[in-house]
Amino acid sequence: MGHREDLLAGAKRCIEEKGWSRTTARDIVAASGANLASIGYHYGSKDALMREALFAAMGDWADDVQRSLEVDDPAGGDQDSELRERFETRWTRVLELFGKHQAMWQSQLEAILQVRNDPELRAAFGRAQPEGRQGLVGLIHGIDERDVDEETSRVMGSFYMTLVSGMVVQMAIDPDLMPSAQDLVEAMRRIIGDAPAAPDALPVPEAPDAPASPTGGGGGTPRGAPWLRAALQTLNRTR
Repeated sequence: MGHREDLLAGAKRCIEEKGWSRTTARDIVAASGANLASIGYHYGSKDALMREALFAAMGDWADDVQRSLEVDDPAGGDQDSELRERFETRWTRVLELFGKHQAMWQSQLEAILQVRNDPELRAAFGRAQPEGRQGLVGLIHGIDERDVDEETSRVMGSFYMTLVSGMVVQMAIDPDLMPSAQDLVEAMRRIIGDAPAAPDALPVPEAPDAPASPTGGGGGTPRGAPWLRAALQTLNRTR
């Protein structure tokens, strides 16, 4: 490898071993075998190198998940099977690999907390959002991410990215309390009222009638986050 590749590999190693905030330019030089001047020559700055290394490490996680899923389901699975079942199976594997890449996710969380004061870092995360949404849909649905249309990316991709972000925070606080894939599906079903009451559950008081909308709509349609309802309706699709 040349100095550019060595620097990137060294920065990724530092992100995993020291974290985002504690990594210095000298740490990267020591890990890569390069020199301080080469950071500026190849990347412009240490911050630019760290940004590229972080997103490369996130890509390594996605590749690891993809390889793991291909081992479980080399043919891509039954495309007619229910998406909800695929979600539970694939999300379970995603959660397993969260632990393996825990250091990277903690570094990502550190970086996110700094975006308010780092416009370039914030812009980098913003540019990565569309590709990240498409990639997550591809992983969970078992399809080529290039086949993910804009609407599916917006609804399902945003939903999966929200889950990933929440899992990163939960893992940083207490990994033992991270919900399973089955827990997530059950919670979503309860949110939109598509699940039977749990045994011994207390009855839910009836809400007062909502006033009619100006357009004549009644109060019987459940309100709430439309992206969550759309995502769950997709998960509930049958053959």
